[in-house]
Amino acid sequence: MSAFDHRKYRPAPRVPAFDRQWPDRDLDHAPIWVSEDLRDGNQALLEPMSVAQKQRFWHQIVKVGIKEVMVGFPSASQPDYDFVRWLIEEDQIPEDVTIAVLVQCREHLIEKTFESLVGAKRAIVHLYNSTSTTQRERVFEMDRAGIVDIAVQGATWVKTYAARYPQIEWCFEYTPESFSSTEIDFSLEICEAVMDVWQPTPDNKCILNLPTTVEVAGPHHHADQIEYFCQHIKNRDSVIISVHTHNDRGGAAASAELALLAGAERVEGTLLGNGERTGNMDIVTLAMNLYSQGIDPELDLSNPDEIIQVVQECTGIAMHPRHPWVGEMVYTAFSGSHQDAIRKSLKKQRPDEPWQVAYLPIDPRDIGRDYQAVIRVNSQSGKGGMAFLLERDYGISLPRWMMLALAPYVQKESEVRASELSSEIIRQVMFDNFQREAPLSLADYRLSKGQEEGIEVTLWQGAETLRLSGKGNGAMSSFTDAWQRHTGTSVGIIDYSEHSLGGDSDANAIAFVQLNVGGQRICAVAEDSDTVSASLKAILSGINLAEAQGAPQSTEARATTVD
Repeated sequence: MSAFDHRKYRPAPRVPAFDRQWPDRDLDHAPIWVSEDLRDGNQALLEPMSVAQKQRFWHQIVKVGIKEVMVGFPSASQPDYDFVRWLIEEDQIPEDVTIAVLVQCREHLIEKTFESLVGAKRAIVHLYNSTSTTQRERVFEMDRAGIVDIAVQGATWVKTYAARYPQIEWCFEYTPESFSSTEIDFSLEICEAVMDVWQPTPDNKCILNLPTTVEVAGPHHHADQIEYFCQHIKNRDSVIISVHTHNDRGGAAASAELALLAGAERVEGTLLGNGERTGNMDIVTLAMNLYSQGIDPELDLSNPDEIIQVVQECTGIAMHPRHPWVGEMVYTAFSGSHQDAIRKSLKKQRPDEPWQVAYLPIDPRDIGRDYQAVIRVNSQSGKGGMAFLLERDYGISLPRWMMLALAPYVQKESEVRASELSSEIIRQVMFDNFQREAPLSLADYRLSKGQEEGIEVTLWQGAETLRLSGKGNGAMSSFTDAWQRHTGTSVGIIDYSEHSLGGDSDANAIAFVQLNVGGQRICAVAEDSDTVSASLKAILSGINLAEAQGAPQSTEARATTVD
């Protein structure tokens, strides 16, 4: 076989036939969330967190609203032991939060674990041992009975030591580690053997945690395993089914979500998905998945940047900019068609209707983001993107024909810079290419009213002063009439758009004109504190641009007034 040969692998065995129900179910509520950041996440780090870092991380987990927190392996690590003692002795555990600790099926470790919890009001003791065929045969060299004996003995010790501290409210959790690779009938057998020791009841349930310790099959396979287990475990009303999914195949969040459909009630994961190998299930991702479907995740994710900062500073792991839901660039569109669809959808979105914006599955403002980063412009962008930025940051609403005219210049600028363009640069590109204030510039004008409006306008042409007069049905048509009277050249106004750049009376106005100058279409723009001045300056910009481009000054160009 070659080094890369699929024949050395085999698919995961199918779950035995059963009454599969999960594909027809819908989620309607959040699970019990469990943070594993301080244990599973911590042990996956090149440099484990210090007690101080754990303390900071703890506060963030509590602030998010997670009510069950795995705080470490106090019997195996002095920093973990010290951290647990800090939580208890410094009264850091809120009334509605329960801490959990992990321990192997060894008596001296179990004894130390219970010692670390003295003084707690409530705690989960999480016991585990490996159960898969590979673990049994190649690591422990034991048969099924031997593995069951380990679990039963561990469960017995846990129950015995818990009895020494009756003032603490105990909850017991058992994990058949490597459940995802364990025969389903053996998983049931060993879990029921542990239940026989603990004797859970509907009023005092135990937790059975069924992990994809290593993700070996698709999320649908895990869902089948969970539902089969739920349908066949005895005393189902006396257990809480928990899942702990890893991301070896990239399906941790999907596996957990489908497991909830299959009957799981509790989900263990980490904020942003740090964990062994490719990581744990990302609590933020799954919570946002629920949120986007109209389900309250019962977590406060309104400030993801704070979560990101704490996670990055405590773990030393940078987050990918395309991380689901909360990455820096998740709500950013460079594609022209995407930008256009977003811009149009946002304009039509009403505050009293369900969210319906193309390419944005949720409103970014819900998680503390604004629209500043939704549309960004680079060489791959289209007219919609630049129009969005100009309107958002400068109040400039481009008419469609100006979008089409400006787009090639913006794309060229982006290619020259080999980077994205800010709205400031786009605005400058527009004025550099569609405004020209020489040789002709506006000095003054005066409008007269009557049956037919008139204009007297003074222009500067270098050092020369020109005085023109004309009549029409508005300032612009009067000006083009004055220009034709003076030069014999007709300037036709094909289209025109003007608006204020702000909501107050002191705001500037911007004017766009599309002209026919000597048979050539010219687009131009101008800005001024006076709306008429802005319009006249835009026409003069068009005339100047036409002259710079060598447009023939034909007297046959047909004028169309639009005032």
